[in-house]
Amino acid sequence: MNKAVHFKELGQKPYKETWAYQDTLMQQIIDLKIANRNNNTTLATPNYFLFVEHPHVYTLGKSGDISNLLLNEQQLKERGISFYKSNRGGDITYHGPGQIVGYPILDLDNFFSDIHLYLRKLEEVIIKTIAEYGLKGVRSEGETGVWLDVGTPFARKICALGVRTSRWVTMHGFALNVNTNLGYFDHIIPCGIKGKAVTSLQAELNQKIDIAAVKSNILKHFTTIFEADFVEAKCNYPTKWRIYSR
Repeated sequence: MNKAVHFKELGQKPYKETWAYQDTLMQQIIDLKIANRNNNTTLATPNYFLFVEHPHVYTLGKSGDISNLLLNEQQLKERGISFYKSNRGGDITYHGPGQIVGYPILDLDNFFSDIHLYLRKLEEVIIKTIAEYGLKGVRSEGETGVWLDVGTPFARKICALGVRTSRWVTMHGFALNVNTNLGYFDHIIPCGIKGKAVTSLQAELNQKIDIAAVKSNILKHFTTIFEADFVEAKCNYPTKWRIYSR
């Protein structure tokens, strides 16, 4: 089992471009798994973790309801917002500046073959991360993601999750609102859940947050919760890399 994770900081990249990049990495892992099976070999499959910030975009999961998008095509164009139907799970969400989007492309056979456990562990990474800022993140039964004040009239979501798996290889991931302009969520029914708000670290703490520090905390908790080590990225993408270890 290979628990080395190649990390890449992509900066700001369009959603469609990054989606295609994820697909490439995922397929490379799947192809190696198939080759191992066909050739009776045991070559280690790689794992990747991408950080990215997308320009304004709404994405709809494969089982999502388009009626949860409250703008028409012309209104999207006027506001400079892209829209894509994605192959991830979940309903509709927003990505944009000031938000940390994390895309783990992992071979879960290197960790554990349990998609529900994978989602719970991703949630735990975010719960531990926002605890560093004095916030008590929790899960909401039947509503994937990380929430504040669940069970009260003030329940609000701070991190959305939506993933896809094939042959136990993951793609897509999570979106944590840090300094996000929450006004963009007014044009959708976030995650298809009516009557619940969305929040950010900035909104909760009433100050702008150092995104680099939040990313560092995410990686720290990811290494612990997944018992992984971040190493120099070997995926061919023109951007810088860093190394994080347990």
